[in-house]
Amino acid sequence: MKQRSWWKALTPVVGLLLLALPFGALAQTPAEETAAPLDLNALVAEALEQNPGVQAVARRVAALRRRAPQVQSLPDPTVSVGWMGDIKPFGVMRDDPSSYRGITAMQEIPYPAKLRLRGQLADREAEAAEWDYEAARRQVAAEVKTAYYEYAFAQTAADITRSNQDLLERLARIAETRYRVGKGLQQDVLKSHVELSRLRQRLALYDQQSRTAQVRLNTLRARDPEAPLGPPAPLAPAELSYRLETLYQLARENDTGLRREEKLIARQQVAVNLARKEYYPDFGVGYMYQNRPLLPEMHGFTFSLNIPIFYKARKQAGIEEATEELRATERMREDRETTVAFKVKEQFLAARASQELYRLYSQAIVPQSSLALESALSAYEVGSVDFLTVMESYSTVLDFEVDYYRELANYLAALARLEPLVGVELTQ
Repeated sequence: MKQRSWWKALTPVVGLLLLALPFGALAQTPAEETAAPLDLNALVAEALEQNPGVQAVARRVAALRRRAPQVQSLPDPTVSVGWMGDIKPFGVMRDDPSSYRGITAMQEIPYPAKLRLRGQLADREAEAAEWDYEAARRQVAAEVKTAYYEYAFAQTAADITRSNQDLLERLARIAETRYRVGKGLQQDVLKSHVELSRLRQRLALYDQQSRTAQVRLNTLRARDPEAPLGPPAPLAPAELSYRLETLYQLARENDTGLRREEKLIARQQVAVNLARKEYYPDFGVGYMYQNRPLLPEMHGFTFSLNIPIFYKARKQAGIEEATEELRATERMREDRETTVAFKVKEQFLAARASQELYRLYSQAIVPQSSLALESALSAYEVGSVDFLTVMESYSTVLDFEVDYYRELANYLAALARLEPLVGVELTQ
């Protein structure tokens, strides 16, 4: 009867324990109840707009776009003035017919197609840089998402741990009361305090993880690292509807690194054509005017071209250099393709593993451990198991609930890291 009266004292605590079982209502602070949850899409949009790294790459693309008009323009003409006969500026000797003053204008004209090829070279380089810009945007978006998922996990795990900490403190007080009246064991008291210390250690770890993720989210958005951050929205699974072969195909079509290498290959092909054009001479056109005393004014025109005599040392070497650069770029594209395939497979396997684990936790492990805890509580009521068994069952349920959210966050983070590779939205 005395044991039954103690169980009556424990019954309210057991009810609270069952409410704290996985997927039940978690204790919330007033701030969490009133503050609006973070919008992940808004965080990503803000980071893409404010992130200095993304802005720097955008400026570089804009700068490269200004290069083509420069290299496609004709060289600046040159104008020269001179005189002969008198030391005085523009002075002539009236009695000497060889004395004169004049002006000369010269314009260099590259061989046809050279300017056009130089413009194409600059255009291809700018197009490659545009894929660098897209890569920077995708990378920042992925980093925001992974930091958000880490922040959401740490906050959720801390909430679960705090709610269970209150219940364990009540159980610890009950164990101490039973020990004082001679109905319990000292090891029950010690075990309850060990569990409480373990929860405090977990809370410190979750707080550190939460603060780290908070700083990362703030810095990605170019905010003060210590700026406050609201509560996260509840983590929800996102279905990965693509097969691995489809993801490979999407990566081949959309990966920024592959697109960049393709533009660089096109650039090097233009560079080879331009190097071949260096065999052909450039031209020069000039106009000359002379003013002579006592004689009629004189007008003259000149035409010039450079002769590529040293083509073996310069022109041929230039073609070979451009050709080797083209081959190197083609090999770099092949290397990027194999690297992307590996990264896609790596993140796909990570996502699938975490998906299987969080489904296993939600569908089997957590419900089974919850039933085991209920069974332990029922057995403890009639005295067939000891207090330590109940505590161990309770700790197991808590561990599995936190592990569920850990794997769910890992799954979403793996999808976020897949998105820059395949170029499609995989997370919600």
